[in-house]
Amino acid sequence: MKIAFTAKGTDSESMMDPRFGRTEFILVLDEEKNEYTSFDNREIDGVAHGAGPQTARKLFEIKPDVLITGNGPGGNAATALSQSNIKIYTGAGSMTVAEAYEAFRQGKLTEF
Repeated sequence: MKIAFTAKGTDSESMMDPRFGRTEFILVLDEEKNEYTSFDNREIDGVAHGAGPQTARKLFEIKPDVLITGNGPGGNAATALSQSNIKIYTGAGSMTVAEAYEAFRQGKLTEF
């Protein structure tokens, strides 16, 4: 399974980014390989409108099975993501990526 995290850095000890659309990085854990890959999303900061849908499009390219984030996607991004099979979990905004992964495994996050 591939799990995507909204993160402020590029490794598992990075803090989660509670934002979806303007997250700095998307960090993806490939559970089968037990390895992380990071995708830089900082160029979204210069976008006045539509950051959420643009980040959703990036997720569609990455093709994760699960997205773990802090507050969840906003309206337009949520609509776009509802067209995919990506399961979204929220409530990880104040954790590291590693802590968010463990919370997910223990069923402590909220399904969006």
